[in-house]
Amino acid sequence: MRVSAQQDGPLLDDAAGRLIRPYTVSDGRTRPTTVLDLLSLVMATGTDPQTHLGPEHSVALGLCGGPTSVAEIAAHLRLPAVVTKVLVSDLVDCGAVTAHPPAFHDMPTDRSLLEAVLDGLRRQL
Repeated sequence: MRVSAQQDGPLLDDAAGRLIRPYTVSDGRTRPTTVLDLLSLVMATGTDPQTHLGPEHSVALGLCGGPTSVAEIAAHLRLPAVVTKVLVSDLVDCGAVTAHPPAFHDMPTDRSLLEAVLDGLRRQL
């Protein structure tokens, strides 16, 4: 049995998979204290957390050297998005990271842009 925390994600076993249930990682919490979107960008502040963090918190913090989306963090941790939001929220609360919601313009889908992409795709076929 090989247990790995760095390569495969936190507390994974090659044969058994995840050794700790996701609800355990978030202490049973299902609601983050910070409003986060899957596209919210998270970045480390350089401040060391003053509270005890679990291994998933530490891995998540390590992923935030540059702007990283909540969805990317969830994928790296192999955790559900809601659990990841709780972990990131914990990191925001202790000042270890900042999180910024995605910036949408007044019109998130520009019809002319979509038509240009469609034309380009048709030319490739």
